[in-house]
Amino acid sequence: MVVVINLNVNEAIERVVRKVDEMHDEIVLFLKEIISIPSITGEEKEIQHFIASRLKEWGIDYDLWEIDENELLKHPLAEKPKISYKGRPMLVGVLRGVGGGRSLAFNGHIDVIPPGPESSWKHDPFAGEIENGFLYGRGASDMKSGVAAYTMAVKVLLDAGFKPKGDIYLHYVIDEEYSSNGTLAALLRGYVADGAINAEASDLEVQPAVSGSMWFTIEVAGKTASMSRIWEGVSAIEKACKIVELINKLYKLRVQTKRHPLYPDVKGVLALFLGVMEAGTYPSALPDKAVLKGRMGLLPGETIESAINELRDYIYENIKDDAWLNSNKPIIKQEGYAGEGVEIDSNHSIVQTIVSSYKDALGVNPIVKGHEGATDMRILMKMGVPTVCFGPGMISEMHAYNEKVRVEDLIKAVKVMSAFILRWCDYEYVG
Repeated sequence: MVVVINLNVNEAIERVVRKVDEMHDEIVLFLKEIISIPSITGEEKEIQHFIASRLKEWGIDYDLWEIDENELLKHPLAEKPKISYKGRPMLVGVLRGVGGGRSLAFNGHIDVIPPGPESSWKHDPFAGEIENGFLYGRGASDMKSGVAAYTMAVKVLLDAGFKPKGDIYLHYVIDEEYSSNGTLAALLRGYVADGAINAEASDLEVQPAVSGSMWFTIEVAGKTASMSRIWEGVSAIEKACKIVELINKLYKLRVQTKRHPLYPDVKGVLALFLGVMEAGTYPSALPDKAVLKGRMGLLPGETIESAINELRDYIYENIKDDAWLNSNKPIIKQEGYAGEGVEIDSNHSIVQTIVSSYKDALGVNPIVKGHEGATDMRILMKMGVPTVCFGPGMISEMHAYNEKVRVEDLIKAVKVMSAFILRWCDYEYVG
């Protein structure tokens, strides 16, 4: 017969914090194991089956399925996939509560970008080597440390004798580096909760907002001419360079004029730049077309429509003194990724609960600010799930060579997430 022991929340948190310290090596090993599986976007099958096997071993139910692309694309938030979903299963761990508590979803992706040349890495990108307190590997910060943290937070609670009262869903989504379809698919399958933590890299900051990001394309016209009559032509490259200058000026202007309380320094969140320039087909032929492709960062509250209009209006206003560009206006359009920023009121219970859990687990108050980048928090919020971003990964390490995460931050995140579960879902303690 199981006897429920009365244990107040402060005592419960003290016990799980001690348990995390006891399980330090096991927690780190789990992160090393999932980093060792090279789950590059499109190749997620192996890691999903590995995690599913661990969940089964720990007594946690799970759902493993493949996304029906045709069905998913009926939803307005769905994005056209770049890679077929066949052979790329989704995974959600399901821990049913004993009843009477709020439900919780932890959300994270298990796909990573390619590591690039091994010569650019000081350690094997899929070995999870530890040096000077940092664990190295592709996905260490983006975002397998977040996935490891919430997975092990649940295991810590179970091993410590706690049973949550509310249901817990562990999202392990695919394809995030290309789209938010994985998170959307998990929610449409019914894994929706009273609140969620998106465990993307946050440097252990509590982040009630994530910024938006928009890709754009600018087509600049020129006029070709014989190489012996170049004065009769107009170089699309030269005209495109003027557009490049205007992009840089608009970025500086936006940094000077845009403000948001959760972003005290907007330089990073408003990053506006060009990543691609294509022009010409032959060294001795004047190009009649140049194509520029870039990225524009958006603050929460800015829409895709308002951003592309701002970009277009600024460029058109500032090419009036160029007769050619003014008569042959560049074609400016949003194309590719388009995700608006979202935010949740900092006084919302999910934000306040993780702030108090952080203080309980670590003895200090967290930094509360916005996330500089787009995450699947956007989809969770648009689907009606109150969400906050919090994870151990380092934002500066995302997509970097020699990507790493502090081992200490991983352990701290497990402590905070364990405490958060106790406060959010409530619990029974059976010792």
